[in-house]
Parts: sequence; structure tokens; C-alpha cells
Amino acid sequence: MEGNKPYVVVLIVQAIYAGMFLLSKAAFDHGMNNFIFVFYRQAAATIFLAPFAFFFQRKTAPPLSFVTFCKIFFLSFLGITMSLDIYGIALVYTSATLAAATTNCLPVITFFLALLLRIESLKVKTAPGIAKLVGVVVCLGGAATLAFYKGPHWQLLGNHHLLGYTHSNSNAKAHNSVQSGTWIKGCFLMLLSNTCWGMWLVLQAFVIKEYPSKLLLTTLQCFLSSIQSFAIAFAVERDIEQWKLGWNVRLLAVAYCGIMVTGVTFYLQAWIIEKKGPVFLAMSTPLALIMTIFSSAFLLGEIISLGSLLGGLILAIGLYSVLWGKSREQMPKASSLDVEVASIGSVITR
Repeated sequence: MEGNKPYVVVLIVQAIYAGMFLLSKAAFDHGMNNFIFVFYRQAAATIFLAPFAFFFQRKTAPPLSFVTFCKIFFLSFLGITMSLDIYGIALVYTSATLAAATTNCLPVITFFLALLLRIESLKVKTAPGIAKLVGVVVCLGGAATLAFYKGPHWQLLGNHHLLGYTHSNSNAKAHNSVQSGTWIKGCFLMLLSNTCWGMWLVLQAFVIKEYPSKLLLTTLQCFLSSIQSFAIAFAVERDIEQWKLGWNVRLLAVAYCGIMVTGVTFYLQAWIIEKKGPVFLAMSTPLALIMTIFSSAFLLGEIISLGSLLGGLILAIGLYSVLWGKSREQMPKASSLDVEVASIGSVITR
């Protein structure tokens, strides 16, 4: 049983992510402003992490210089505040299934950005280099499939579902999205959000060298993101009614994303990486997509399209191609992909 623990834990992690996609979408479907949601989510994460950071790392934390603080502030704005705000808009336009599918391309985006910044290398004359290049191209094809191809649709529920509105309303919303082109816009916004997140993962590697207290760094970024997201949300939405949280799916989504995603998965993923390595964790990413596809159909009443299934499958193939190339290279130092995988959940995960 001891040897099976990493497999059980990785299933729990991906189930938590699937729940994040579903609850976020449900909160937006129930009228919650996505900018306000990001603020509350980050505030909840800060409140949850602050006691742990203070207790475990306040004595061992290095001094924080003004230059390092500015770098952390910029990272928080780029990789958390902007990434989550753009992600929220994209999720309103699309679906929880698409959000889960595009997560598979994050390691590939991170590798591509690291390649542009010359942190990574690509040797096209070797098998691992070809595999990584093929993975990037395949992920582009998967993203295009998600955006431009719908295909046949299947519905698993008749008229009602648990977390959203009536299924007929979902049908109408999806149909209007396709007609107005908001689905395509949402796909590109989702990729832009992942790009901001990937850039944050790459740049964070430099900041961690200057400020290695990871838990304290995580808490500080959540706190700074709370301030930034509050300023954006207040500028966008002044209606006090939109800021109220009742005992409903809005409060559940905020608490879940702030505590379970940022807090619980931080520990679980660190444990998985310690036991099985970062590649093992990254290879489990498509499980969240599978869970989200079926859960969103039953809980949100989302319609499953052939394009979403094919696009998600193509993205998973691209992910595995890049991971295979990375594992074959066996670079002695931590690569950008290792940093990316280790960082998933350490600050925030969509």
C-alpha cells in the first residue's frame, strides 16, 4: 500500500483541480464578477497561508531588499493577478472543460518561453530535441482544434443540473457564444492567461535564487496579488451588491480555490515531487481534464463537443512528447520544466 500512495495522492490533486474548474465556472454562471472573484480568492489564500509562513519561516527567511520586493510585486501582477483576471474572462466565454484542456499546454508554453529567454536549449538533431519540437507544434494544433472546431455535441442531462441554471439556458448560451465568436475569443484569452502564467513560472526561477523561502514567497505574492486584484476589481465594479458573499456557490468557490487549491495542493504536490519527481506529477495533468469533462456535464450541464475531446487529446499528446524529450535529456540542473511543475500550486493554480 505504501508504494501506491503517490498514485492515490496524485488522483486527489487532479480531483482538486477539476473541482476548481467546476466551481469557478459555476460562480461565474451565477453572476459573480470574475475580477471580484480573483480578489476574494487571493485574500482567502493569503489568510490561509500567512500563519504557516510566519510560524515555519519567519526566523529563517533572508532579508527582503527593495529590488527583490519590486521583482516579487511584478511577478505577482504578471503571473497571478493578470493571469487569473484574463482566465476569468475566458472562462465566462468558454467552459470548464476548455479550461482543464488548456492546462495541458502549460508545460509546453513554459518550455517555449524558456527557450526564447535562452534558459532552455533545443537540439533539433537529437531525438529528445525533436520530441520537444514536435510537442510544441502538436500543442499549437490542439489549441487550434479547441478554438475552431466544434463537431458533434453530446448531452448527458436532459433539462437540469446541480450547480448551474437549466440545461436549456446553457444550450442557448453556448449557441450564442458560437454565433458571436466569443468562444474563439475565449480560447485565445485562455492561451494568453497560460502564457502569463508560464512567464511567471520562468521568471520566478530567478527570484527564488534571491529569496529561497518558498512558503513565505508564496504568501507574499498572494498578499500583493490581493491588493492588485482589489484595485482592478474596485475600478471595474462599484456596485456593493456584487461584493457580497452569501451562503451559496460563490462563497464555496472562493473558499475552495483559496484554501484547497492554493493551500492543500501546495503540500500534496511538494510531497509527490519528493517521492516520484516532477515529471510524474506533470504526466497526471490530463486526469483533471477527464474528470472535468464528465463532472461538468453532470454538475454544470455543459455540452460535450467532439472538438473539445479531440483538442484535449492533442494537447495531452503534445505534453507527453515534451515530457519525454525532457526526461531523455536528463539535464543535471533543474530545467524550466522542473521549475514549472514544482511551482504548480505553490502560489496559485487556475
